[in-house]
Amino acid sequence: MRIVALVSDLMDRSRISAAAEGVVFVASADGAVDADVVVVDLARFADSVAAVRAAAPAARVVAYGAHVDEALLDRARQDGADLVLPRSQFFRDPGAHLAPAP
Repeated sequence: MRIVALVSDLMDRSRISAAAEGVVFVASADGAVDADVVVVDLARFADSVAAVRAAAPAARVVAYGAHVDEALLDRARQDGADLVLPRSQFFRDPGAHLAPAP
């Protein structure tokens, strides 16, 4: 299983790496090609969700962002994210959200 993450925050990267072995961190949607799961930090990569969906149409796209930014969370859903969570909920158990689509 190939997990790719568009996440630039070092603390977030550390927590995601601890939850799933072999996560590949990339800086653009181009790095999501052939991924099974793509994690998107909406604080930094909100504009990339649609491009991620186009680059990896079969991947499960999991996005997280600030719970107070409902418009941003809704936009991620509209842009093709399969699962959109408030940041706190995602990091409560990040490994639980990193399974590929059924």
